[in-house]
Amino acid sequence: MSTLETLRAIWASGRAVINGWCTIPGAWGAEIMARAGWDTVTVDLHHGLVDYRDAVGMFQAIQLGGAVPLARAPWNEPGIIMKLLDAGALGIICPMVNSGEECARFVGACRYAPQGYRSYGPTRARPAYGEAYDQSIGPQVLAFAMVETAQALNNLDAIASVPGLSGIYVGPADLSLSLGSPERSDPTVPHVVEAIERVLSVCKQRGLIAGFHCGSPAYAHHMIARGFQFVTVGSDGAFLAAGAEAAVRAMRSDVPAAQASTALY
Repeated sequence: MSTLETLRAIWASGRAVINGWCTIPGAWGAEIMARAGWDTVTVDLHHGLVDYRDAVGMFQAIQLGGAVPLARAPWNEPGIIMKLLDAGALGIICPMVNSGEECARFVGACRYAPQGYRSYGPTRARPAYGEAYDQSIGPQVLAFAMVETAQALNNLDAIASVPGLSGIYVGPADLSLSLGSPERSDPTVPHVVEAIERVLSVCKQRGLIAGFHCGSPAYAHHMIARGFQFVTVGSDGAFLAAGAEAAVRAMRSDVPAAQASTALY
């Protein structure tokens, strides 16, 4: 079973953590994703169709499937961040962090006193990870601030300077939108690429993990080669759509595509 120690060993070796992404509610889909072999699987409560009740069962399924459960919070709101950690998420990705003050509020919600103001009540986390959770796992949970706006880029040094921040996760769709680019995934527009490189450089200077949300394995390999250490590739919904569309195309073609799997279910 993967743990935070597993992730730190991957990073210490110079490799990247590969992250799966769940937007579809339900434990079964989350377990399928985890068993596919991702190091981590993130449950998306921001743009995914997942609510808190769904997330609890999905964390259980991800842990059962052998991956580290993470969550993208719906917003930078301390209550839901703390509840997701209490439910067993071992890290939080927080959307739309635009200033040092906003980042400090986010990180504080992830850390117990005196490092932060997270309220003690690891309802599921303690039985899932051990009685000493608040001394062992709790202080180590991952806190990734999303940089995805021009405002965040202007405040990048202040964001990256917040004590207790684990890393910065780039959201390419909103970043491209904010910078006036028509692209939403796997950016190639030069000024957007330059902004992404700046985030990577600041992360390296500060000893932070640099994360990126990729739309394809090819782009993910490219970003790892650039130095990103935490990469997401697609999502469960994207994989389902692509697989279903490929099967329909094969059935409507005179020359069926090669069989990818012989499983019925």
